[in-house]
Amino acid sequence: MNIKKITRASLEMFLKSEASDLYTLDIGSGGSMYGYDRFFTKRVTVDIDPARNPEIVGDIHALPFPDGTFDRVLCVEVLEHVKDPRQAFKEMKRVLKPGGKIVLSTRFLFPIHDAPHDYWRFTHFALQMLCDEAALAVERLEPDTRTLSGLGAVMQRIAFQSRFKYADKLVKVLFFAKARVLDWGSWLTKEEFGDIKKETRVTALAPAGYFLVAQKR
Repeated sequence: MNIKKITRASLEMFLKSEASDLYTLDIGSGGSMYGYDRFFTKRVTVDIDPARNPEIVGDIHALPFPDGTFDRVLCVEVLEHVKDPRQAFKEMKRVLKPGGKIVLSTRFLFPIHDAPHDYWRFTHFALQMLCDEAALAVERLEPDTRTLSGLGAVMQRIAFQSRFKYADKLVKVLFFAKARVLDWGSWLTKEEFGDIKKETRVTALAPAGYFLVAQKR
């Protein structure tokens, strides 16, 4: 069943907007099926799992590169799978040249995936805190979906990763259809708030994840 993932379109747009021909470290990219080399043409792939055939086997907690090696660090859908996010940010910063950038996406409202190595979910505020602690200047920090689209992405993923007792294919079709309705209906939302008293506006109350671009000062 060929279903276009709700989050994939926004990720492609984000990566395209940050495309670069500068020297890029692509973390967690072994076996990547999505062709990020379209956007980052001069990249080195590194992954902790040798079975995924990266160019270099390495761990984000202790990257096997000298200080200041790369102009960009690409970290797509990896941060939720690392054991120590603070150490990961320190290492990504270390291998960047001064003025270099981290280009990152990660999950917030999303089902368990790549079990059992799925440890964290990140809010806007957590990502800002991690950048502050690592002395990285945030250039972009934004949700990857509106809230209703985020709920749709959850429904899609549940359908992809579940088997149902009765009429499995039919139930999946219903899930996918409802996911599309939610995605389409995102335009209906006027305002969203980060507290029950509706005092603090947020861009998206429950996005599927976030995009981040942060620069080494």
